[in-house]
Amino acid sequence: MSSQSQKPVLFVLTSHGTKGDTGQPTGFYLGEVTHPLAELDAANIPVEFASIQGGEPPVDGLDLNDASNARYWNDEKFRNAIRTTRKLDDVDPSKYAAIFFAGGHGAMWDFPTSPAVARVTRDIYEHGGVVAAVCHGPAALVNVKLNDGSYLVTGKRVSAFTDSEERAVKLDSTVPFLLASQLGERGARHEAAPDWTSKVVVDGRLITGQNPQSASGVGVALRDLLQGR
Repeated sequence: MSSQSQKPVLFVLTSHGTKGDTGQPTGFYLGEVTHPLAELDAANIPVEFASIQGGEPPVDGLDLNDASNARYWNDEKFRNAIRTTRKLDDVDPSKYAAIFFAGGHGAMWDFPTSPAVARVTRDIYEHGGVVAAVCHGPAALVNVKLNDGSYLVTGKRVSAFTDSEERAVKLDSTVPFLLASQLGERGARHEAAPDWTSKVVVDGRLITGQNPQSASGVGVALRDLLQGR
């Protein structure tokens, strides 16, 4: 991976701002961006931002008691990057060493149905790059097929927001599908930790994490893979 280490990591955020037909706001979960970002920044690994629709995506989990959230949210360079995300469909996959999908419930609606997600993820993965996602971010992976027609996640070990956690937040009947179950239906081997505890699974160049508590760990795993550790 060292030959790709100077290429940036592409962070992809959801552009979807409501939870189904509940009218409740959602978006990308801030801590699932800032926690991995802090790990990559500390290692001087460059990061760029895209979203499904481009521009400024909706934010959820705006908890400024969280030190990483406060640090970045009060940083004008970060805020400007978030306000001006590139539209994923306009991205050249060859420019990136890795793609990372942040969670937030919004991801459940626009990640799985996005042709750009499918194309860019496949391209980065099949050219030796890393694919990473946390919490609801792995919703991006449920429909990604490789050039041979197989699902990227088939036969791979993964972690994602569990059906149990979805029931705990009472959104199991609001989301379009249960993420962990859907990954299983695609042939992935889903591994779960107890609700709200960190779980990061690395299977080759695929890194996935279960929940917000796993976001830093996904960042560490991504850093280590990119640095060839």
